[in-house]
Amino acid sequence: QVQLVESGGGLAQAGDSLRLSCVASGRTFTPNTMGWFRQAPGKEREFVAAIRWGGGRTYYSDSLKGRFTISRDNAMNTGYLQMNSLEPGDTAVYYCAAARKYTGSVYIGALYDTWGQGTQVTVSS
Repeated sequence: QVQLVESGGGLAQAGDSLRLSCVASGRTFTPNTMGWFRQAPGKEREFVAAIRWGGGRTYYSDSLKGRFTISRDNAMNTGYLQMNSLEPGDTAVYYCAAARKYTGSVYIGALYDTWGQGTQVTVSS
């Protein structure tokens, strides 16, 4: 059973940068896709970014593209989300997720098999 553990969240000021990590433990981790989602208080979970684990193709939410960068280290079984120019509106719990098989869409959370516990990111103005 694969487990995902996020880290790197915390308090930041507007304009700061944070890098989130998502480490996979357990049996050999070879997902098709790793994604990042976030959920702010009182709001629905929303897609942030995703990466195809093998080929490295990346996908982003249109509203975040340019500020956030997703990457992965296959050898370390770790995915990353670099967040730059943070804004108070980025305040949310950030979750990483993995899809074992190709699902077509990377934007739909329900298509991912495994989720981390989340890491809180709070951005003050």
